[in-house]
Amino acid sequence: MSEAIAESGERRIVVTESAARRIAVLKERERAVGASLRIAVSGGGCSGFQYGMSFDDQHNPDDFVFERDGVTVVVDDVSLDLLNGAEVDFVEDLMGASFQIRNPNAASSCGCGNSFSI
Repeated sequence: MSEAIAESGERRIVVTESAARRIAVLKERERAVGASLRIAVSGGGCSGFQYGMSFDDQHNPDDFVFERDGVTVVVDDVSLDLLNGAEVDFVEDLMGASFQIRNPNAASSCGCGNSFSI
């Protein structure tokens, strides 16, 4: 199976196998073995909203937890509204390597892929 869907009720995000593998590598490199990858959406960026990713060993009451291949991704309630149905992937190509979020809720996004508008 190339990807799995991690669900939390009706709202969900998809974490690909490639993303889960890269998260695991980064957790070891950052010595954040017990942490989850937090994905958050905040105002800003060149398109209105921007994605943020960081390791976090705390879970808040409004967090939704998604698991794939032994790694966890947490998204707060407000961010999940903007990310619902999104796919989190890790892509390596001739241009470099990066996490990519394919967000079906985004009406447009900037060239760098780190910000979007709805």
